Amino acid sequence: MVNTVNTVCLMNTLIQRQAKEVLLNQRAKVIWMTGLSGSGKTTLALYLEKLLHKKGFFTQVFDADCLRATLNRDLDFSIKGRTENVRRIAEISKIFLDAGVIVINCFISPTNKIRQIAKKIIGNEDFIEVYVNSSLDACEKRDTKGLYKKARKGLIKNFTGLDSPYEVPENPDIEIDTENYSIEQAVKKLSDFIIPKVTLNNE
Repeated sequence: MVNTVNTVCLMNTLIQRQAKEVLLNQRAKVIWMTGLSGSGKTTLALYLEKLLHKKGFFTQVFDADCLRATLNRDLDFSIKGRTENVRRIAEISKIFLDAGVIVINCFISPTNKIRQIAKKIIGNEDFIEVYVNSSLDACEKRDTKGLYKKARKGLIKNFTGLDSPYEVPENPDIEIDTENYSIEQAVKKLSDFIIPKVTLNNE
């Protein structure tokens, strides 16, 4: 009788990541955007994906709101819940990475420890940390989802930046100032940094 587990493991190693990257003509990376709620992570990610798509890159965006409503709907917003949220998406990102896909993640991931967990799962060489920098005041003024207002009224607990901490990344690979940059300026700065890293024959 064939051992199913061993067969699955064997199938997973028949085509290596490098061969998939050659097929897709790109280097797979995980672009991890961290920042306060309302800092512009998702907007920046979607514009970046659109630009990369036009240039022929194959990408996948993962957004916290979507994952919270589906895969991670059982998790709360405590540090423990946030840690597990990030761990799960890091594991998923690793699967996409091994398939040769460029992954763009938009998660507050509020502490350095939490981000280090993601980095360890994904691997130092494949993890690009992007600090989407916008002050709490600017994020609260945008408040397109009304989350800050609800948090101020006590309707949302453990809200990052108010009653739950956000630790600024110590050594991000790149920092994007969305408070003072236009979306066009921000995307250009980020894409100029990212494209050489995902271009296959950029030796």
